[in-house]
Formats: sequence, structure tokens, C-alpha cells
Amino acid sequence: MRQVLRDNGLSLVLASLFLLFWLGQAFMGWNVHANDQTLHGSEPLSFPRYLISGHFWQATAENWESEFLQMGIYVVFTCFLFQRGSAESKDPDKEEPSPKGKRRYGFLYRNSLSLGFLLLFLLSFSLHAAGGWKEANEERTEHGQMPQSIGEFLQSPEFWFQSFQNWQSEFLAVLSIVVLSIFLRQQGSPESKPLDASPGDTGS
Repeated sequence: MRQVLRDNGLSLVLASLFLLFWLGQAFMGWNVHANDQTLHGSEPLSFPRYLISGHFWQATAENWESEFLQMGIYVVFTCFLFQRGSAESKDPDKEEPSPKGKRRYGFLYRNSLSLGFLLLFLLSFSLHAAGGWKEANEERTEHGQMPQSIGEFLQSPEFWFQSFQNWQSEFLAVLSIVVLSIFLRQQGSPESKPLDASPGDTGS
């Protein structure tokens, strides 16, 4: 057991933090939604019913969507774009060696990481659209308006506002680590260059 914990500590801790903060989001979102329902003279949802509501899944999936978009594009961009001095970039002066037995690897395997992120993005984008559509129609019903179709919701400023506000922050975060790793160090982290590396040294 100790060996398993040591060898998988990073993923186990990250998964635990994800579940902890997701539970916190769900509980606080439930309270926010209940307060809003009370202000509109409606009966607040129970916690189990809130977990299948549009409010919960719109908020959850729009964040997942931006994370997977950011990671997928970053994986692809680092194949052919460089940032001299960054720990997050390949060295533009070094030619990447061809893998042995390259012909053995098909297209899907050679691109499986970016394709995996693309699939996760599309799934979370769909969840965001479905959750946001459900929440928007719940609000429209409360105000005596006719429900929207899913197509109408996908063309609405509200949907794209939700998406763009998350997408821009994700690329700002990636830009930050790409640029900051040129000049700053973190001893022991593979995301940092060695302490004695110069700003012009590229790669980890």
C-alpha cells in the first residue's frame, strides 16, 4: 500500500482535492440557488435535486470545458511552437530525434493525448450547453417567457459569455507558467528549470 501511495501520490492528491472542491462548489451552489429561489417566491430544491439541476451542471461543465480546451491546445502548440528560455518549451536549436520504429505507431496512438483532450472538451462542452440551456429555460419560465430551443441558446450571448470568460483565464494561466519559468525557479519541481540554469536555457 505504501508503494502504491508513493508511486501515485500526485494523482491521488489532485483527485482528492478535485472531489473536495467539487463538493464545496456543490454545497455553496445549492445555497446560492436556494437563496435565489426564495427571492423569487419558489420552493428551494433539495440537495439531491440540485445535483441534477441546470445551475449545477452549467457551472461545473463550463469550467471543465475550459480546462480541457487549454490543455489540448497547449499539447498541440508545444509540438511546433517554441519559447526560448521556458521550462515548458522544447529547445528551438535542438532537432527532435525521430522515435525508433516510428512506422509501428499509427495516427491515433501518435496523437492520442491531444485527441483525448479533444474528446473530453467535446463532452464537457455538451454538458455545459445542456446545463446552461436547462438553467436558462428555468429562468425564462420564472419570468413568464417562452422556453428557448437548444439552438437558440447556443447562439445567445449568455452561453458564449460563460465560455469566453473561462477560456481567456486558462490561456492567461498557461502564458504565465511559460513566461515565469524563464526567470523563476521552484526547487524539486519538474515544471521548473534547475536552479543554476540561465534565463536563456530552454526545457526542463
